[in-house]
Amino acid sequence: MDVLKLGSYTFSSRLILGTGKFSNSTVMLDAVRASGAQLVTVALRRFNRQQAEDDLFGPLSTIEGITLMPNTSGASTAAEAVRAAHIARELSGSPFIKVEIHPNPQHLMPDPIETFEAARILAKEGFLVMPYIAADPVLAKRLEEIGCASVMPLGSAIGSGQGLATSEMLNIIIRESTIPVIVDAGLRSPSEAAHAMEMGCEAVLVNSAVAAAGHPPEMAEAFAEAVAAGRKAFRAGLMEKSGFAVATSPLTFLGTF
Repeated sequence: MDVLKLGSYTFSSRLILGTGKFSNSTVMLDAVRASGAQLVTVALRRFNRQQAEDDLFGPLSTIEGITLMPNTSGASTAAEAVRAAHIARELSGSPFIKVEIHPNPQHLMPDPIETFEAARILAKEGFLVMPYIAADPVLAKRLEEIGCASVMPLGSAIGSGQGLATSEMLNIIIRESTIPVIVDAGLRSPSEAAHAMEMGCEAVLVNSAVAAAGHPPEMAEAFAEAVAAGRKAFRAGLMEKSGFAVATSPLTFLGTF
């Protein structure tokens, strides 16, 4: 069976869904259900059991088959991310942590130095670390070497909808990695998710593309179908490109009318 393997966990769905930016929790829950996602990421600040209107942990816990992946969004240093990871594990019971450290709110680019340090500490502590990084093949390999469960390079800037602007670097990361490569951030359309899967990514994570869609649950379903199609195409093996036309039928005519 073709499954996504992260540590000792396996998932039949290769679409990971973010839970921010939705107009309300009802729409978010409908989108999660429509997506068929089994791994869902939630910012620690949305674990708020004292204020139901600002809590996503409780509602998401009602969906069967969901594994939560808390993220450290909002952290600007490794120390803050590690502290957030400890709190998130205590609240959720999940071994997963998405290390997300972007100190500059103007561009939201991940800090490679702080991300590496947080990932190093958390991997030693037994977390299944899923670091969000720029599409940097050297950093991706270093994170693999310290025991991360995956690497999550961006396709383009968070929420930008610019698609796979980093595809050249993504190809290098995919070629050199022995852990799952998951494209995170920047995707706008299901076709871009399918392309990422055709390249050899093991999964994609989307949030804004679904949350900001005209009809989020329908878009979530479209992404799920695209991810499945892209994975199937990758496994089937895409034809080689050619620099010139190649006839699909013989050009020489045998016989007469």
